[in-house]
Amino acid sequence: MKVGLTYDLRQDYLDLGFSEEETAEFDRVDTIESIEETLQILGYETDRIGNIWNLTRRLSDGDRWDIVFNIAEGLYGISREGQVPALLEAYQIPYTFSDPLVLSLTLHKGMAKRIFRDVGIPTPDFSVIETEGDLEGISLPYPLFAKPLAEGTGKGIDARSRINNPDEMREVCSRLLATYQQPVLVETYLPGREFTVGIVGTAENARSVGIIEVILLDSAEQNAYSYVNKEKCEELVEYRKVADPEALKAEEIALAAWRSLGCRDGGRVDLRSDTNALPNIMEINPLAGIHPEHSDLPIICNHYNIPYTDLIGMIMDSALNRVNTEQKSVSVDQRPNFTMGNGAGDEKDQTADPVRRSKKVPGNHVA
Repeated sequence: MKVGLTYDLRQDYLDLGFSEEETAEFDRVDTIESIEETLQILGYETDRIGNIWNLTRRLSDGDRWDIVFNIAEGLYGISREGQVPALLEAYQIPYTFSDPLVLSLTLHKGMAKRIFRDVGIPTPDFSVIETEGDLEGISLPYPLFAKPLAEGTGKGIDARSRINNPDEMREVCSRLLATYQQPVLVETYLPGREFTVGIVGTAENARSVGIIEVILLDSAEQNAYSYVNKEKCEELVEYRKVADPEALKAEEIALAAWRSLGCRDGGRVDLRSDTNALPNIMEINPLAGIHPEHSDLPIICNHYNIPYTDLIGMIMDSALNRVNTEQKSVSVDQRPNFTMGNGAGDEKDQTADPVRRSKKVPGNHVA
């Protein structure tokens, strides 16, 4: 079985001038190598595709795969994580992890929290701030917590994210609005323990592979599992295997949240407890990092003696169980012959091609 690999290579974007923080969600070469080597150990043939621009070219050239192992985060837009899966769906090519709807929904933390609230899953009260004028309408009691609406890897989160008064609220939200050019999520600050739950599988077959408590050391930025704390987790964070009643409740809530959104194959759920020791959903990551040593999902597996090979195997098994592996991906002669003409003869309108239109996209590097 031929497995394509789609991903965003961090170095490609650094070479284009993007910052370390802007590229924090993208993958290092050793992550791609680890996934590829593991898939080969499991008996799969692999093909490195790379980012969405490489995928577009390969599809246009007629390349196809039995399934794609997708960890591409995307670059532009609030639905960026759903772009590669949407393109693969258009070509009827199966892929791992959640579909475009789920990936877009979970990246928009406010939308995901509305669903949690509607189905009765505990999550902190919140407001979505789109402009500074929206600050006047916040009636939540302090302390509060503010972060960008649609970022991951702790981007935009630091020691200032815990807000104690209106002046701090205005300063923090104004800075986040200006820096990230997206709405800000403001929610009730939860002072309790922080957990992360690893999940594999889909729907009724979804199960926890383990739960760990995230403990910030004295040298860490306090009050939050921030960008700096995540980037330097080896020296700033302790991950502790836990199985007390509060932790088991977190595991139960995490699975309910995973199923409520329709997440698939594998990922991670982050929770924090309120003043009553009730774990609340902070967010779901259905496209979790899977570096074997530095990403939370493999870290959880390591604490529970689950080899990396088993983790990748469980993800693949879940994905393959969802699709009819006998069905071939759509062939070139079955696809409509779409062209992007400009209505002025046979010459193509090159401005319709995002690769040509923008200078800030990586090239053909596939690691």
